[in-house]
Amino acid sequence: MAMNRVFIIDGARTPFLRARGAPGPFSAADLAVACARPLLARQPFAPADLDEVIVGCVIPAPDEANIARIIALRLGCGKHVPAFTVQRNCASGLQALASAAERIALGQSQLVLAGGTEVMSRAPVQWNAAMSRWLGNMIKARGIGARLQTLARFRPAFLKPVYSLLLGLTDPLVNLSMGQTAEVLAHRFSIGREAMDAYALESHRRLAAAYDAGHMTAEVEPLYDAQGQHYREDTGLRRDTDLNQLSKLPPVFDRDYGLVTSGNSSQITDGAAMLLLASEEAVARYRLKVAGEWLGHEWAGVDPSQMGLGPVHACARLYRRFNLTHRDMQQMELNEAFAAQVLACQAAWDSADYARTELKLDSAPGRVDPARLNPEGGAVALGHPVGASGARLVLHLLRALQRKGGGQGVATLCIGGGQGGAMLLKTGNGI
Repeated sequence: MAMNRVFIIDGARTPFLRARGAPGPFSAADLAVACARPLLARQPFAPADLDEVIVGCVIPAPDEANIARIIALRLGCGKHVPAFTVQRNCASGLQALASAAERIALGQSQLVLAGGTEVMSRAPVQWNAAMSRWLGNMIKARGIGARLQTLARFRPAFLKPVYSLLLGLTDPLVNLSMGQTAEVLAHRFSIGREAMDAYALESHRRLAAAYDAGHMTAEVEPLYDAQGQHYREDTGLRRDTDLNQLSKLPPVFDRDYGLVTSGNSSQITDGAAMLLLASEEAVARYRLKVAGEWLGHEWAGVDPSQMGLGPVHACARLYRRFNLTHRDMQQMELNEAFAAQVLACQAAWDSADYARTELKLDSAPGRVDPARLNPEGGAVALGHPVGASGARLVLHLLRALQRKGGGQGVATLCIGGGQGGAMLLKTGNGI
């Protein structure tokens, strides 16, 4: 069966806003609308001409069920444009793009708005099971006597809250938080604290340089909140940090022996990124300017306790399918969940033993050229709003490749639960 070509036309994202210990000023739908509205406003077609809207989101608010539909309606797509929400943990935004690309490739859609959004600062705080049972008994109690008896059974411990974000960032099968899985990788590949902190510092420096050079203006739309504040940069960027400051931060996930700190980890963040995908027919019909072409994507599963190695396996599948290597990529965007995780991927790629036993390859692929790996920084500096990060990686990769004259690149990330995803893109000549 012949597959249709899939093009990426345009995209935009919000600044990523670091959580500050309180609910952020925007809902997840607010953020998606904030970057998708100017994106659609510069297109030669109406929002109602879209065939579908697909959005990744891991923790939608209770009043934002099927958040993709809410976003579509708020954007003026109209009641006739269907929309659905996808969830693949950290790769939800990448999954939204993959789903859109597959539907266009199969001829089921021509024009799709897809991406991801997340407001981690508003993750619900829940009652624990004991409190829920007690409340249920209070509701069922009939008469003053029964209610007094139930009231007497109340205990202060019932008020202990359950933080859904902490639950979501812990794998229930191996009972490890995502940060603890990074500690596992640091131990496996003998990655030291100094190397992690040095990588984190470089992420901040690269992102700051990209903003200062004006490279981020093509993808980041400014945000304005109800109090009149505006945001033009990712608020997690620390321009003044240095190795001395980073070295003083205590371990977070293993307080006695750990190496992973808040400074060499990605940040709890709010943000959204949305892209427009189109078929060849839609490109011709609306005379659209093409930013890049989707070539394919792959998913892979790994041990959940070492979930950070997912990109190694997903890229291996992708390269095998297209007969490519790292050297064929002008740039790789690898989500920086943790500095230790990125460094572990590099070590795994460089290990002949890992290539033979885990990837079933005759030789090691070798490390990615550091100059081509996240050259404008990554999630350690700008944050990781889990539903949006995959879409951000693709958007930034396209903009960077365009700025550098075109070429091929891969966007990849690890996925909580033990998976990896990778997407191959092309810009410039030959599209």
